[in-house]
Amino acid sequence: MTEVVSPDMFAPEVMTDPYSYYCRLRDEDPVHWDEKYEVWVITRYNDLLWLTRNDALFSAAVRRRDPRPPYPAIDESDQEIYDYVNDYLAEQFIQYDPPDHRAMRRVLQSYFTPRAMEAWRPLVRSSIKELLDAVEDKGEMDIVRDLATPLPVLVISDMMGVPASDRSRVRAIAEKLIYIGRGEENRMRVLAEGLQEMLDFVTPMIEERMTSPTGDFLSVLADGEKQGIFTRQQVLVNAASLLLAGHETTINLIANGLLAFLDHPDEWARFVREPDGLTKSATEECLRYDSPVKSMTRIATQDVELGGKVLRKDDRVRWFMSSANRDPEYFTDPEKFDITRHPNPHIAFGSGSHHCLGAALARIEGQEAFKAMAERFPNFRRATASLEYEPTVTFRALKSLPVFLQ
Repeated sequence: MTEVVSPDMFAPEVMTDPYSYYCRLRDEDPVHWDEKYEVWVITRYNDLLWLTRNDALFSAAVRRRDPRPPYPAIDESDQEIYDYVNDYLAEQFIQYDPPDHRAMRRVLQSYFTPRAMEAWRPLVRSSIKELLDAVEDKGEMDIVRDLATPLPVLVISDMMGVPASDRSRVRAIAEKLIYIGRGEENRMRVLAEGLQEMLDFVTPMIEERMTSPTGDFLSVLADGEKQGIFTRQQVLVNAASLLLAGHETTINLIANGLLAFLDHPDEWARFVREPDGLTKSATEECLRYDSPVKSMTRIATQDVELGGKVLRKDDRVRWFMSSANRDPEYFTDPEKFDITRHPNPHIAFGSGSHHCLGAALARIEGQEAFKAMAERFPNFRRATASLEYEPTVTFRALKSLPVFLQ
């Protein structure tokens, strides 16, 4: 077995450039045991695909089944908070295995079909126009702060029936929820605050939808409770799950995608010449090249052999889409950013029964953002050479991306 000297997966250099490290693992030790964090790191496309399609062997119920302490370590005084967070998040539908997961997902599926999501495209388009109007005269903007972050808040708030006056509150809650995959020692306190604030926020709204449904997403969840599929706690928790997943994925898709364009001016010029014809393929390449979600985690339900290694029952398993989407076994010239790439079988949204429910909406938001930037600010350019990423192995999240618009 090839030994790989493992840096800390939460180290700043790995946050900045996960590709060098995880792609090295993919080539040298694709089923890698990380001693420090006691987790199997899976980096090959084929292995990842197999894992996602074997729910019986690799459970999504991580919050209920993981016998080990959190990683990185938390302050001992936060153990009670950690237990609260675990109990709360365990009620997300994504934390259930079939058949429970299928029943829960079925309630939500009709709301998130590609056809249903297309009805939101005009709102996405008008929201982007509003955001770009606000920065045009300034001649500069921060992609993360001024476009990528407020856009999903506007859209998700509308989907949840949140009044315009409460959108800043939704954003503030979302900023705390993204601590779910970060490495700070105090992350559990911040996350727990966000979870409790979300409960306080949506509880009266759910009560209202139970008696007076409006057709929004919260009404769909409330109907799931009426059908006996969701408990009240699960309704509330899954409202928070939508806010987190829909928010963070879109932010990272837009910010990472526009950064890729900035770093590849020939591809940007190509896109500017033909935005209508290239929007869909360009968005897919942005999803592959610098995926908004880096990794997901599972728990082995029994001893499993993979890549010549034995993954023991109850072992943690974390697969990295950021490595799989650059696997040369599946992608020609995978380090190249090519907006006409075809085929492009990336797995930025996962695969199998847990494929991302909001994938269609994220795609629409990315498509419209890229197209609007090409049409309005074709000469935009970076305002700084240095970039900083959030310390999380779950998301690929820029802290900011300042640009000049002309």
